Amino acid sequence: MQLLPAIDLKSGKAVRLYKGDFAKVSVVHEDPLAQAEVFGQAKMSYLHVVDLDGALEGKAVNATLIAQIKKQAQMRVEVGGGIRTLAQIQAYLAAGIDRVIIGSMAVKSPTFVKEALATFGPEKVVVGIDAKDGLVATEGWVEVSHVTYLELAKKMVAAGVQTIIYTDVDKDGTLTGPNFDHYRQLLRAVPSCQIIASGGVHAVEDLYELQQIGVAGVIVGKAFYEGKISLEEMQQFEDERRP
Repeated sequence: MQLLPAIDLKSGKAVRLYKGDFAKVSVVHEDPLAQAEVFGQAKMSYLHVVDLDGALEGKAVNATLIAQIKKQAQMRVEVGGGIRTLAQIQAYLAAGIDRVIIGSMAVKSPTFVKEALATFGPEKVVVGIDAKDGLVATEGWVEVSHVTYLELAKKMVAAGVQTIIYTDVDKDGTLTGPNFDHYRQLLRAVPSCQIIASGGVHAVEDLYELQQIGVAGVIVGKAFYEGKISLEEMQQFEDERRP
């Protein structure tokens, strides 16, 4: 199981939200490039980057900064937020980004996901499913659909998706622990899919429980920035799992 430290971008800074609420934003680092370098020097294997401005505006607002983060971090990077076109996926991949995350468009245009998979492959294109009360949230978590996270997961796997990043928005940024039951249900519903857990992680014990459940990776954001999980603990957890 991989650990993926997170950098969420808003107005050029690294920030964290509380339950996906843009009115409850806190700056965790003034310089995202410096933070990315810290993760890279720590030999973390994958960096999770979200363009929050892009998620709201429906376009890649922070693409230039994200390309700089990739160079600075010297590690694999996945990016989500505002990805609405094949051209934007192509631009990110050309900038060295290792994989892109399709979020809102997975609900609004499943055909787009199929086109992206056919064009770039399932190693480069993953789907992010964010849910409030079990219903998929879109457009930077502002809109809530009538589709359940399990329904969308099954549809995406049928379309050829091999990796899903799942966030329970009500847990995100709360430091109250992940929604373990949702991950169990996902793994039962789409056992062939790699599930990456996101939201609510607040202690190292959460990592071990998620590993036992069987997720492929865990995104660590606020727990790191607020000192609940140290960089050394993250390094140790990853080292224990390296061949």
